[in-house]
Amino acid sequence: MNRNLTAHTAMRFVVLLGVVSLFADMTYEGARSVTGPYLLILGASGTIVGLVAGLGELVGYAFRLVSGWISDRTGRYWFVTIGGYAINLFAVPLLALAGQWPVAAVLMIAERTGKAIRTPARDAMLSHATAEMGRGWGFGLHEAMDQIGATLGPLLIAAVLHAGHGYRGSFVFLLVPAAAALIVLSLARSQYPRPEDLETRPPALHTRGFPRRFRVYLAAVSLVGAGYADFSLIAYHFERASVLTADWIPIFYAVAMVVDAISALLFGRLFDRIGLPALAIVALITSAFAPLVFLGRFTLALLGMIAWGIGMGAQESIMRAAIPGMVDAGRRATAYGVLNLAFGVFWFGGSTLIGFLYDRSIPAVIAFCAATQLVAIPLFLIAHRQKETA
Repeated sequence: MNRNLTAHTAMRFVVLLGVVSLFADMTYEGARSVTGPYLLILGASGTIVGLVAGLGELVGYAFRLVSGWISDRTGRYWFVTIGGYAINLFAVPLLALAGQWPVAAVLMIAERTGKAIRTPARDAMLSHATAEMGRGWGFGLHEAMDQIGATLGPLLIAAVLHAGHGYRGSFVFLLVPAAAALIVLSLARSQYPRPEDLETRPPALHTRGFPRRFRVYLAAVSLVGAGYADFSLIAYHFERASVLTADWIPIFYAVAMVVDAISALLFGRLFDRIGLPALAIVALITSAFAPLVFLGRFTLALLGMIAWGIGMGAQESIMRAAIPGMVDAGRRATAYGVLNLAFGVFWFGGSTLIGFLYDRSIPAVIAFCAATQLVAIPLFLIAHRQKETA
C-alpha cells in the first residue's frame, strides 16, 4: 500500500476511534459528574462514596494487565475492545434502575471494569494506525477528541437536570451517546478488521520480555503518577482555603480539560520531533502545579490548573505513544496493561499519601508532588538515550 494512502487511511481509523471515545466519554464522564450525589440520595455515607470511587479506579487500572495479556495471547483485539465498551457504556443507563446504593456501586465498578477491559486492546490497535502519521500526533488527536466528550458530558447532564428530569432521567438520556459510541465502533470494526495492516514497517524489537528501556520508562511514569494530586483534593483545597467560590471550581476544572486537549495535540507533535525529552519538558512544567495550586490565590491557582491540565494531556497521549517504540507489536497490549497498572497503583498510593500529608503540612504536599515530577525527568532522558540499544 502507498505510504501516503496508508497515512490517510490510518488517520480515518484514528478519527473513527476518536469519535467512539468522544461519545463514550460523554456517557461515563457525564454520569461520573453526578454519581456522588446520586449515591447520597440512595442512602450511602461519605465513606461509602469514597470507597466506591477509589475501588472503581483501582479495579479500572489493575484489570488492564489481565486484559492486555489476554488480548495479546488470543489476538482478538476487536472482540476484547467491543466487549469492554459494551460493559463500560451500558452500565451507565442501568444506574437509573438502581433502587439501592449497593446496586449503584456495583454498576459504577462495572463501568470502570469495562473501561479496563477495552483500553489495552484499543491502544494496541491505535499503535498500528499511528505508525505512519506520527504516534504523538495520532494519540494526541485521539486524546483531544476524548476530552471533547469529557467536557460535553457533564454539560449535557447539567442541562438535563436543569430541565427537571432528575438523576434517573439523566442516566436514561445517556443511553443515546452510549448507543452512538457502539454504532461507530461497529463501523470501525467493519472497515478496519485488521488494524495491524496499517503499520507497514513494524520496528524490530525484543520479542522476549520487556527491554530495560521500557522498565526505566515505567519507573518514570510511576513517579509522575505518584505525585499527581487528584482534582478532588485540589477542589477540596480551593473550598477549604477559600481560594475560589463554589461556582468557580468547576470552571477551573473545565479550563484544565481544555488545556488537556490542546496540550495533547501540541506535545504529541513535539514527541514526534524529539521523542521522550518531550515528556521531560512536561514533567518540568507539571512540577510547578503544586506550589501554584496549594499556595496561590485566584490567578496563580489558575496557572497551576493550566500546568496540571498540560500534564493530564501528556499522560493520556505521549505516554501511550512511546510504547510502540519500545515493545514488540505482539506484546503491546500487555505493555499497555503493565503501564496502566503501574500508573494506577502509584497514583492510588500517591493520592492517599498526598491526602495524609495535606491534613498535616501543605509544604510537605508541595515538596512531594514537585519532587516526584523532577526525579522523573532524568529517567525519561535515560530511557531516551537507550533508544538505540533497546
